[in-house]
Amino acid sequence: MSEEVDTDGIAAALFASVSLLVRRIRQVPVEGGLTMPERQALSQLDRGGPATSSELARQAQITAQAMGTTLGALQARGLVERRPDPDDGRRVILTVTDAGRQELSDKRNARAELISRTLAGGFTPAEQEQLAAAAPLLERLAQNI
Repeated sequence: MSEEVDTDGIAAALFASVSLLVRRIRQVPVEGGLTMPERQALSQLDRGGPATSSELARQAQITAQAMGTTLGALQARGLVERRPDPDDGRRVILTVTDAGRQELSDKRNARAELISRTLAGGFTPAEQEQLAAAAPLLERLAQNI
């Protein structure tokens, strides 16, 4: 006789714990000074490829004006580049520069180092092994949602 698994309970616990982890990681300041909107816009361009300001605003669910301000700050720092759309000269296409990609990589590395230090200082080797075993499962869960 097999026991019934409480998938609703597992789902609720995972959602609560992963949400808290993500919130806490985002709240920790990381050198470089990217604001949350700047980081989000840069990440969208990095993942999705070149896009217009209005496309990015729509994806982020913010006003075109707010996105324009964010992109202006990123361009001033050399993290994004504006080019005329080859198919429609009236539009401007934005892309991430090499400096922008490096900025994102630095942020990711700093956050991974934060997690590593926390694991090393506050978790037993057995707990670290459990978290290591859970990581691929969490990734697979995310990919299947």
